[in-house]
Amino acid sequence: MIVGGIMYRLKVKEVAESKGIGIAKLSRLADVSIISVRKMWRNPDYKPGLDTLEKIAKALGVRVEDLLEYTPDDGEV
Repeated sequence: MIVGGIMYRLKVKEVAESKGIGIAKLSRLADVSIISVRKMWRNPDYKPGLDTLEKIAKALGVRVEDLLEYTPDDGEV
């Protein structure tokens, strides 16, 4: 996923699993469709809207930034 020219990957699955939360429970807690949660869970390059990320972060008790991992281009340091 590219945000402002910077490459990121989603860490929704890793964060949720570390808290013992699965797809269905996260969908309920965040009030986000299970289809959207499934997409974020299975595809780290999926591009959800900021409002969706905010709901997921709130449900997991983390910041939006905690759901993103910076992935530099091959030429970057």
